[in-house]
Amino acid sequence: MAISNIHETLLMYTKQKSLINDKLSATMMNMLNSSKQVAEEQAKYNEVVNGIYYEYYESDSETYEILTEQAEQEHELALANLNSWEQELELQKNNLETQLNEVNTFESTWTKLLQTNIKSDFSYGGVSQ
Repeated sequence: MAISNIHETLLMYTKQKSLINDKLSATMMNMLNSSKQVAEEQAKYNEVVNGIYYEYYESDSETYEILTEQAEQEHELALANLNSWEQELELQKNNLETQLNEVNTFESTWTKLLQTNIKSDFSYGGVSQ
């Protein structure tokens, strides 16, 4: 009876690990997406600044300065938002990894207990203990 209860407990830990790994995978994909969005934002900023440069640099330096500063502020705001999201994802990833480590530790403990119970339930070589 005790062995079957331990097996059920181990199955519960397997299910928990599966759920945590699923959440961890989703978080890692979001982290990849955030990195992609940072690169896209940088490319967009570079395109805007180049457009401003070619249109206003030599002809209207005052407008060039204003538009460049505005583009830079918008870029910094977008990067700050993405950075905040990345930090949130990193924290979420760390929490999930901690949960996974805890479940692995519990599972290891219960596996050792199962092995001990199996050894005590059976005698080897006809000698009982």
